[in-house]
Amino acid sequence: MEMQWMKIREKLKVRLEIKILIGILLAGLAVFLLRDDSKDFLVWWLMMWILGCAFMPLTGVLFAGFQDRGWLFSKVLAVAVSGYLTWLLVTLGILKFTSLTCIGVACVCVAANVLLSVWLNRQKRFVLPVNEGNLIFWEELLLFVAFLLWTYVAGFHPQAHGVEKFMDYGFMEAMMRSAELPATDMWYSQEPMNYYYGGQYYAVFLTKLAGEQAAITYHLMRTWVAGLAFALPFSIVRQAASDYYGKAKKALPVWSGLLAGMAVSLAGNMHYVIYAKLLPLLGKSEKDFWFPNSTRYIGFNPENSDRTIHEFPSYSFILGDLHAHVVNIFFVLTVTGLLYAWMQSEKGAEKEDKKSAFLQWPLLMCGVFLGIFQWTNAWDFAIYFVVSCGVCFFGNLKQFQDWKKGIGRSVIQWIEMLILGFVIALPFTLNFDSSMAEGVRLVKNHSAFYQLCILWGLPVVLVLFYLVKLFLERGKCKPLEWLEQTRRQDVFIAVLGLCALGLIVLPEIVYVRDIYEKTSARANTMFKLTYQAFILFGISLGFLLIRFLVAKTQKWIRVVGVLGIIGVLMTVGYTATGIRQWNGEVWKRSGYQGLNCTAYLETQYSQDAPAIRWLQANIEGNPVVLEANGDSYSDYCRVSAMTGLPTVLGWYTHEWLWRQDTDDLNEKAAQIQTIYTSADEAQVRSLLEEFRVSYIFIGQMEREKYPELNETLLRSLGTAVFDDEALIIQLTPAEDEGE
Repeated sequence: MEMQWMKIREKLKVRLEIKILIGILLAGLAVFLLRDDSKDFLVWWLMMWILGCAFMPLTGVLFAGFQDRGWLFSKVLAVAVSGYLTWLLVTLGILKFTSLTCIGVACVCVAANVLLSVWLNRQKRFVLPVNEGNLIFWEELLLFVAFLLWTYVAGFHPQAHGVEKFMDYGFMEAMMRSAELPATDMWYSQEPMNYYYGGQYYAVFLTKLAGEQAAITYHLMRTWVAGLAFALPFSIVRQAASDYYGKAKKALPVWSGLLAGMAVSLAGNMHYVIYAKLLPLLGKSEKDFWFPNSTRYIGFNPENSDRTIHEFPSYSFILGDLHAHVVNIFFVLTVTGLLYAWMQSEKGAEKEDKKSAFLQWPLLMCGVFLGIFQWTNAWDFAIYFVVSCGVCFFGNLKQFQDWKKGIGRSVIQWIEMLILGFVIALPFTLNFDSSMAEGVRLVKNHSAFYQLCILWGLPVVLVLFYLVKLFLERGKCKPLEWLEQTRRQDVFIAVLGLCALGLIVLPEIVYVRDIYEKTSARANTMFKLTYQAFILFGISLGFLLIRFLVAKTQKWIRVVGVLGIIGVLMTVGYTATGIRQWNGEVWKRSGYQGLNCTAYLETQYSQDAPAIRWLQANIEGNPVVLEANGDSYSDYCRVSAMTGLPTVLGWYTHEWLWRQDTDDLNEKAAQIQTIYTSADEAQVRSLLEEFRVSYIFIGQMEREKYPELNETLLRSLGTAVFDDEALIIQLTPAEDEGE
């Protein structure tokens, strides 16, 4: 017996040594690939690892049925909870938004988890994954590798320039400078941000927590989300498949999880397969494939007045946006995991008729996230409230086999989540003007059926086939009998699939009105709904395709499984193609530029870069810096975007969307022109005082936009604190001039 124990200990020791060796090799790989950026990368990963470990008591309560007790989700919960509490205290004016505040609140949250752990131990509730070291190691390894590879790829195209990166990075820099929240809108200096800025806030919170620079963490935040977009679906589906297959088939849950991770974070749609692979083989390609084409198809090819957007996670990860819907990915995946954890916790509850519908902890946490969504990406609030309602409804009906009790408990839980969500969001919604949405209308234009088939045919057919298979498996029976006989995992995946189908259909029926209604009425509605449909489809496919593959009865079901897996794997090629087109030859390390997203300034704005750097280095707080305003997606407003310093008016269309006051925007644009070109000193001074301008920036864009720029007058208004190819004038207050 003692010899056997010695052998077991020796095996464990070897395994531990191998794990340590793998960890050292991966750290070395990070140094090799990322060079000087490896320190920032490893600090970020270590910070997340520590936060995740600290939040395991809370996570273990919420994910008690998971084999790993929700190990990967602990990192997200740590960020969500500690970040929200920091934001709440700052928004209420209790604390200032500083690194010390972020660290202090995080430490309080860690201490609360320690106390929770002590209390749980006294209650003899052991929720930590003490015997799952191997599973946790491989999950952490999976996350680390995904995070590392996406970060390495980001270094080949790090510029915060193009599409909406000016806005994303500008929000971060504005909050980095601000001690209050919401921060001043860097493109509308007289008002605070009127946008769903929560995603960028969380990036800034983690930046201040880690003591890093936003120029680096802009990429670390988005590549961290990209890594979790693979790891979290893996965790959800691996656990669901493990519960479904039991211990007899240990490999199947892993394959299911890996397939889900790929389907959510790496896959494209069949547009890529058809237009980039099949048509060129047939010599029928209309034009060269460009990776954004798969997200701009309906209304663009062929062109018409109903231009739409149908993006998905891998496109976002390649492009490099840090937009609201991108940052929210790891939050919506956590809600999905919590919903499955709730279904797990209800097992056997039919024997516990007196179990309260209230205080279902996973659902309460879903309510917290729904509140956060109103501040990070409001579309996800509506979408995942419906998903949560669906899971609760079918879960309760399965649990109690009684319509009255199932519906009654569901309604209670729906109301509970909704109220909690509104309370959590209240500090944001009280100060937010939601006029950017102008109501709902029936659509006038519909997508061509063949285009819908190209974009969504693969997941829709597979999910519909799965739903039909589930119904046929039970034969003729009543709905409650069907639910009773159907495994919880199938019910959960079926609900996700149904919700995804609904999100595809809805933009063909109604749309939310906005300023783009004349040319792209359905664009934003289709964009936000189908983005989440893609995620829900990916999770569903990871589970159902492996289930098809191992079907014991009909051979043709296994054939469907094989074809479905081949289809998903073919779409994964989209990521490789997109990376090659956008980031270049990433297998050649010589092309790695680093993670600093502002390093491009010296090449893109060679005349203005030194002056922008001077502002970054010398100006504290958020004084107003006047620069030329311009159209959205242009090179205008580069100073405010790169420094976070507010200007009088930034990108016109974006402020139009957020403010809905074109008269005011037009007036401000005219007044800015007056300041730069007028010969009337009194008028210029009056406008500068009205807008509380502290500095005037005169660079390449200002001279191009205002050929009649009156530099002599502007110089006379203050002191030239930077005078080279670009000019920065610090204004002298009027009362100081007479002294």
